Amino acid sequence: MKPMFGRGPSLQLRLFFALLLSVSLMLADSRLDAFAGVRYFLNTLVAPLQYASNVPRDTLDALVTQFQSHRRLVAENEALRTQVLRLESDQLLLAQTERENQRLRELLGSPFVRDERKMVAEVMAVDSDPYKHQVMLDKGRTNGVYEGQPVINEHGVVGQIAYVGAHNSRVLLLTDPTHAIPVQVMRNDIRVIASGRGSTAYIGLDNIPSSTDIKVGDKLVTSGLGGVFPEGYPVGTVTEFSFDNKRPFAQVKATPAVKFDRLRYLLLVWPTPEQADPEQDSEQAGSQPEDAVASNEKGESQ
Repeated sequence: MKPMFGRGPSLQLRLFFALLLSVSLMLADSRLDAFAGVRYFLNTLVAPLQYASNVPRDTLDALVTQFQSHRRLVAENEALRTQVLRLESDQLLLAQTERENQRLRELLGSPFVRDERKMVAEVMAVDSDPYKHQVMLDKGRTNGVYEGQPVINEHGVVGQIAYVGAHNSRVLLLTDPTHAIPVQVMRNDIRVIASGRGSTAYIGLDNIPSSTDIKVGDKLVTSGLGGVFPEGYPVGTVTEFSFDNKRPFAQVKATPAVKFDRLRYLLLVWPTPEQADPEQDSEQAGSQPEDAVASNEKGESQ
């Protein structure tokens, strides 16, 4: 008797075609980035769920704030008022120092990045993969966030934006093994490269000869090279400098300035480098000799 339904391909053949299709899709995504649009669309769909998951925490925080005792609020208010007065007095000196620094840099012609635009962002989620040090923020492309944007907090450099969605973004932390940043030693301005080692406790300095003048306790700050991180933001402190004759370079470790296990509120930075006008600079350069000659003639006539 002839069966009513024809027999389809074997299970082994189906499994082979399924594996072939999976490998083809993975190669297309990794090499050609063919599914970037699909990931962007799915990330946009998931964003409301991430915001909804934060509603209980935000509600609990609001309830805790409302039920604080009146005495504690008064004490905090007095402490904050005293702190504001101190900060305002310090700001007076800081403003004068900043003006003096600006005048000196104008004399030296140093293109230092000033007055960066910043935006506060909140950490929505932390990547659970132990081999990836990334966090999700509640700001995305609609807020002007872009890939490669520097991220800091009140202690120093946190990392940079690695992926941007419509309403959220992903930060590649400084401690991630794939992250590297140009830094300099504050004591002597030696420029080196600091990279993550997969641990939140320390970062490493790469390709450091044993004769380099780096000591335990040296402060590391961003050097401004590479055009990503502005100059002068704290990165970490050197805690170990060892050298083995069997290795070509010294082993240098530094403790990050940021506590990566306590991240919640971060700052997105938009660097605003000064844009010089070449024509204006050439005119000024050409007018300087005439001014010098005029001043010399005036001095001789006197």
